[in-house]
Parts: sequence; C-alpha cells; structure tokens
Amino acid sequence: MKPAEINKKWADLQERIASDFDTEKPDIKVMLFLIGVQELGKGPRKFSKRQKEELMHIANCRLFSELGFYELEGLDQDGWPHWKLVKEIPRYTLMEQDMLLKSLIVNYFEQ
Repeated sequence: MKPAEINKKWADLQERIASDFDTEKPDIKVMLFLIGVQELGKGPRKFSKRQKEELMHIANCRLFSELGFYELEGLDQDGWPHWKLVKEIPRYTLMEQDMLLKSLIVNYFEQ
C-alpha cells in the first residue's frame, strides 16, 4: 500500500474503533494494546502496567510474524503467548516504523 492509502485506512480504522468503544481516536499504542488483548484471548479485564506492556509486546510480535520476523513458540502455564525472533528486524526510520505499524494494524483488523 502507498502511504496515502495507509493513512486513509488508518484514519478510517481509528474512527471505527473510537465509535465502537465510544472513546477518542486511538493511537498506535492503544491499537497495540487492543491487539494484545485479542491475541491473549481472555477478554477484557484489568491489567497491571507490566501486563499492558507485555500485551503490546505480544501485539508487536503477532504483527511482525506476518512478515516472518517472529514465530509463536507456544503458551505459558497462564495462557500467555510467547514468541521467538526468527530473523532480525531491519532498522527503520521513525517514519518508516510508523507507516509499517499502521499498515500491519490495518491488515490485522481487516482479517
């Protein structure tokens, strides 16, 4: 996708999530948190700050697994997924990171 198309789909997704959750437009961190909660599969509940960070890490791993960077190793005894880095992620500029994450998040929600 071209940057303009990514940004349009991103804005549409933000509007949809804001409407669904009756809240303000979510940023990338909020979207990663939502994906992490979805991937954990235990439904909405209270999470500690550390757990929120772990959920965002789960989301990043899940998203970057689409590009072959991570592989799911399995679940721990509490049902939390663990991922293994299988190839090094290239160093992207901040702008490239932003576009890549938006693109991966949009694709995730389209699936």
